[in-house]
Amino acid sequence: MNSYHVMVLAGGLSHEREVSLRSGSRLAQAMRDAGHDVTVRDADDSLLGWIDQNRPDVAVIALHGGRGENGAVQAILELAGVPFVGTEAHECRLAWDKATAKVLVSRAGYHTPRWVTLSHNSFRDLGAASLVSAVARHLMFPLLLKPHQGGSALGTAVVHEESELPAALVGSFAYGDVVLVEEYATGTEVAVTVVDGPDGPMALPAVEIVSPGEVFDYEARYTAGTTTYHAPARLSEDAAAAAAELALSAHRVLGLRDISRTDAIMTPDGRAQFLEVNVSPGLTETSLMPMAVAAAGQDLGELYTHLVERAIARAAAPAPTNVTAG
Repeated sequence: MNSYHVMVLAGGLSHEREVSLRSGSRLAQAMRDAGHDVTVRDADDSLLGWIDQNRPDVAVIALHGGRGENGAVQAILELAGVPFVGTEAHECRLAWDKATAKVLVSRAGYHTPRWVTLSHNSFRDLGAASLVSAVARHLMFPLLLKPHQGGSALGTAVVHEESELPAALVGSFAYGDVVLVEEYATGTEVAVTVVDGPDGPMALPAVEIVSPGEVFDYEARYTAGTTTYHAPARLSEDAAAAAAELALSAHRVLGLRDISRTDAIMTPDGRAQFLEVNVSPGLTETSLMPMAVAAAGQDLGELYTHLVERAIARAAAPAPTNVTAG
């Protein structure tokens, strides 16, 4: 096995900085255990200078939220000529915007809870009362509110009746100027990781999430012992296949690369309901993707070594030549 100088990007300035640092630390150790020289770097104003001086072989992004998932850091790495594991900048933006991802996945023929997006400006300028009444007429309660860009379930809330909606919107607006409001889907919550392999994308075993509350929120995600997980998920063969198909389709439809994680609800009638997709899955001790890797009988360091080698091979491949038919 070849050994590479791997730059792990972790930290950042988003609300998810602490989680990102934990992900970066675990990933760095897994890569070191696999025999690589690893440097953990923050995405700060010294990054480009460090890259120019040290020229790592490849970068792996363990940033969550904001620039780590919306394509900003990916674009910087593309400009700097550093191969990296993960989705290209343009496609990151599609996945980062939850409403856009829902549109594209639903157009491909898959189910997603009915939703609307509300901006803070509309909430302020049109008046909370009229806007809340319009939402209540359009969607069925209970409702799930979450920032339409963001991760780790920050700013997420479940609303059971119209009177609760204004306060919940204010809470979600604290994490972004636009909030996605969708009908609350009941069923089994699962996360399905997709990894690109030699023969194309493959879905790892779904991880089932049994949260103590109505929503798999930040505390439930990152406080050890709070949430119960089953890897693989306790699904029928048909339901497991439906969850895998949804995740693979989301990966393809959104143009994702190397690795992604799709969050879904398996309804009692066996349908897979798409919630959102993540291009930089968490890697902490309570994160879902490492559980899926373990359930598949794989090693995290070896998996990322495979992805690192894919990224380096992509960078070394000749650029495609445009051919015009005569």
